[in-house]
Amino acid sequence: MSTTKKTFWENYRFSITLIISIIIGSIIGLIFGEKATVLQPFGDIFLNLMFTAVTPLVFITIASAVGSMVNMKRLGKILGNMFLTFVVTGLIAALLILVVVKVFPPAAGVNIELTAGDTELEEITIAKQIVQALTVNDFSKILSRSNMMPLIVFSIIFGYCVSAVGGENNIVSRALEALSAVMMKFISVIMLYAPIGLGAYFASLIGEFGPQLLGAYGRAMLVYYPLCVAYFFIAFAAYTYFAGGMLGVKTFFKNIIEPAITSIATQSSLATMPVNLDAAGRIGVPKDIREIILPIGATMHMDGTVLSSILKISFLFGIFGQEFSGIGTYAAAILISILGGVVMSGVPGGGLIGEMLIVNMFGFPPEAFPIIATIGFLVDPPATCLNATGDTVAAMCVTRMVEGKDWMSRKLGSEVKSE
Repeated sequence: MSTTKKTFWENYRFSITLIISIIIGSIIGLIFGEKATVLQPFGDIFLNLMFTAVTPLVFITIASAVGSMVNMKRLGKILGNMFLTFVVTGLIAALLILVVVKVFPPAAGVNIELTAGDTELEEITIAKQIVQALTVNDFSKILSRSNMMPLIVFSIIFGYCVSAVGGENNIVSRALEALSAVMMKFISVIMLYAPIGLGAYFASLIGEFGPQLLGAYGRAMLVYYPLCVAYFFIAFAAYTYFAGGMLGVKTFFKNIIEPAITSIATQSSLATMPVNLDAAGRIGVPKDIREIILPIGATMHMDGTVLSSILKISFLFGIFGQEFSGIGTYAAAILISILGGVVMSGVPGGGLIGEMLIVNMFGFPPEAFPIIATIGFLVDPPATCLNATGDTVAAMCVTRMVEGKDWMSRKLGSEVKSE
């Protein structure tokens, strides 16, 4: 019993510490009002450190991940259906949360200004944004956090070229892997200061703008948590029905309890992967399919992340008093959310990068970053549960597309014969 408690504390300790520091900072802001803005420099130090680290972090981690992944041969049909499943479920999640935040705006009635300059957001039009979003016209510009998407594109192409000339055996690939470990250590050192930095930042923020921001966080959670529960029971039931009919639905929910509990306790899709593999085996997903889908899905299939990404975007629009509307804006939000759920979550620090991408793509001031980073901490447990258990759902869907719609009944028949 004591071991379980220790494990729970170890898994949640940092998140709990950050939440406590934010609560303490918010209380200081409420008590001292605008006098609490004297603490703002301590928050700015944390922001500046993170902003400085994010550009090399993006390049090194993405280039390293792509550069070392091309020595495995997979069945083309499995991989094709896998990525199709990842994108389709991500798109469904994005459209669902888009409807929900339009009906229940998470930051309704809140309007703050964090910069003295013009914070008016440009209308996002697909024709105008696509070139600017993906490319820059000078290499020096790619080193700026203001051009995150071009940096991501450059990093993916660079990683592919590394893999094409030797993959894991390439000295550049090994160097990138070592640099990736260094950068993650660098981030962990910065995060040691995070409780002080975020506490001071929120003391200043709440001191200046009052309790309306705290109320907005509460409304955001009232939107997100019930939606995650509904998505788990309704969307996953629909996906598993597609995968195996009513037998698929019953078998999934019978075997998914342990992975669901493990994902909430560990807040890690990777840590949940062993029990997910066991559950997928009991469900009847073939060995080759589950051993391809689940490891990749643990880093690239994130429906919970897709839901939280659009929640964050909508939240920032509300916070800054902007109308979250327009086809271009919706399309950009869906694109960023799916990118965050299918691509960025496979990268160490992907949540941080995704949040920075949101801030940059929509032209929010840099100070908006810790506001949505806090939402990230608050939504992490249910998001991780959807991310992890959704991998087993994806494995079932891919099995149905690869082996036919009667794969579960054939599996059941073979088990009866073996008995």
